[in-house]
Amino acid sequence: MPLSPQSQQAKTSTFSLFNPRALRRAVLACSLLAACAGALAQSFDEEFDDEEKPWQEIALHLPPAPQEQNLSEFYLSPRATMKAYIDTSSVSIGADQVVRYTVVTKTEGGAVNVMYEGMRCATWEKKTYAFGHPDGKWSRSRRDKWQPIQDIGVNRIDGALFRDYFCEGRSIADNENLKSLVNRIKTQTRIDPVRR
Repeated sequence: MPLSPQSQQAKTSTFSLFNPRALRRAVLACSLLAACAGALAQSFDEEFDDEEKPWQEIALHLPPAPQEQNLSEFYLSPRATMKAYIDTSSVSIGADQVVRYTVVTKTEGGAVNVMYEGMRCATWEKKTYAFGHPDGKWSRSRRDKWQPIQDIGVNRIDGALFRDYFCEGRSIADNENLKSLVNRIKTQTRIDPVRR
């Protein structure tokens, strides 16, 4: 008995689902969709990755020897027995969130010390990279490890730079604006002028 046109169309549709060519296309389409979904999910996870990346220090480049015209004195304490200066041309803020600078100290007896250092506001630490010599050359520090900031004594160089000029809490002062940071040193504008 011949099938009606509607029955024949239904039978053709049913059999077309099991057509090997159509089945291959469907599997391929599903595979592509799964791959795209996986890539999108990975990208989405990377954008919202809350895990903290390990901190890594950038490569170090020593600055030129400090010149007298670039030295700006900064306040230590009322009873300081030396004067301390920053070579304002050496101040930088690295991609690793380290403020680097050359500090020069001069004692009442005439002794001069030159150090190239870095400060991490986030961890309250500082590092001495190198010592300067009268001939303008640098020698690497043997204690080039990160050390806790010391804010004690009358010659509180680390504490003064950390609390008064470079850091606000655990962040670099002035929203990491280098020009503003250097200007703070040049004008001896402490973050909290009442302190000490």
